[in-house]
Amino acid sequence: MMIHCASVPDFAIVGHPNEGKSSVVSTLSEDDSVRVSPVPGETTECRAFPVLIDGREVIRFIDTPGFQNPRKTLAWMRAWQGDDREMLTEFIHAHRDDPAMHDDCALLAPQAAGAGIIFVVDGSRPLRNMDKAEMEILRLTGRPRMAIINCKDETSSFLADWQNEFRKHFNSIRLFNANKATYSQRIALLQSLKAIDQDLEGVIETVIQAFSADWESRREQSAALIVAMLAESLRYKASASCPTGTDEERLKADLHHACTEFVVRRERVAHQQIRRLFKHNLFNLQLSEQSILQEDLFAAKTWDFLGLNAEDLILAAALSGAAAGVGIDALTAGTSFGFFAAVGGAIGALGAAWKGRDILSGRKLLGVKLDKQQMQVGPVTNIQLLYILLDRALLYFRHVANWAHGRRDYTATPSAATEEKIGCTATWSVEERNICERFFRALHKEDVATQEQTESVLAELLKEKLKELAEID
Repeated sequence: MMIHCASVPDFAIVGHPNEGKSSVVSTLSEDDSVRVSPVPGETTECRAFPVLIDGREVIRFIDTPGFQNPRKTLAWMRAWQGDDREMLTEFIHAHRDDPAMHDDCALLAPQAAGAGIIFVVDGSRPLRNMDKAEMEILRLTGRPRMAIINCKDETSSFLADWQNEFRKHFNSIRLFNANKATYSQRIALLQSLKAIDQDLEGVIETVIQAFSADWESRREQSAALIVAMLAESLRYKASASCPTGTDEERLKADLHHACTEFVVRRERVAHQQIRRLFKHNLFNLQLSEQSILQEDLFAAKTWDFLGLNAEDLILAAALSGAAAGVGIDALTAGTSFGFFAAVGGAIGALGAAWKGRDILSGRKLLGVKLDKQQMQVGPVTNIQLLYILLDRALLYFRHVANWAHGRRDYTATPSAATEEKIGCTATWSVEERNICERFFRALHKEDVATQEQTESVLAELLKEKLKELAEID
């Protein structure tokens, strides 16, 4: 349920057609339902996009049609002899039956109702006389106003001309790329809105505080989702009877497949939940073929990319298996991460004699012998899976949290070049990795209090790491 408040500030996003108004609205309101099109004149009616936080409306951005007849509109306003406070209402009344003036009346209606103005221009093109007419119209409205240069190339040779002209007509000026704006850049824009009118300072500060609290809550929820995904994936276990005559290799393969499918699904659910937290509905992460998030979770390339080679895998499997007292796992598909153990029986040799290519392809299986009639998969005894899942979750969070809602080139996501060939956790301090290890060890104990305590500590660590990732420009 949306709670509407009469004191909610309105800002009309205005400008010439195809200058990026709708992209600005979409990004500022975090609403990807805003229609964004390269075709001029797609917006023909005003539409309000409220920003809701905890069901409460805190600010509204209004998408408006583009100017169609700025010279005619300006001439009428300059000829107006009445009360300036009534000028916009009278202009709309005088032209409401003229189809040629429909868009101009529509874009001025929010200002007539008291909305502030955010004027958007494409700073990659030269300044025109028509632009000056539009700026003068907005100045004559008397409404608090900011100018945004929605420019992809901030070193454009036209910027100085735009900024010089803007200083004559607007209370504040900002460079703002609606397709790349991060959270911190949107907060900076809101800070600038405080300066355009003293009466707006208090209400905009309230909006900023609400935004900040909301993002803090998103990071906290994201951290909790990641921790829950890790705990459920790493605790997973299942068993099956293995009477005499059973095809043990087939049974191992089936159990391994069930386990990996569970982990893959659980990871996918966590990612989708994070996406929803950041209000992405249309956004579907279609990464380049080179991106590690595009790779299968259990692919050899995933492990190599995030820093674990075949030799590391052999050593990690052997050490974790020995430490857990369950011996070498049945490395079906080469990536069982300690899934397999024989319940109530002895597992033979701990030696790992696989060649690297066979470890990761899963074509060889050595050193496994079952003495009892029961086979079990899980829980995971190799901590490397924790780091792989965690690295992938952090990469996904970075993409989602920094994807502007006004951006529509979903297939042009950041390439692998932006993803260092190292997991995020590889650069963590010894103490930070110890937090992960204590969490992992607690999963294998029956002490619920210890599990909850280590989960809480890991969640706090992740909150700080997610804050760093969400601040990337």
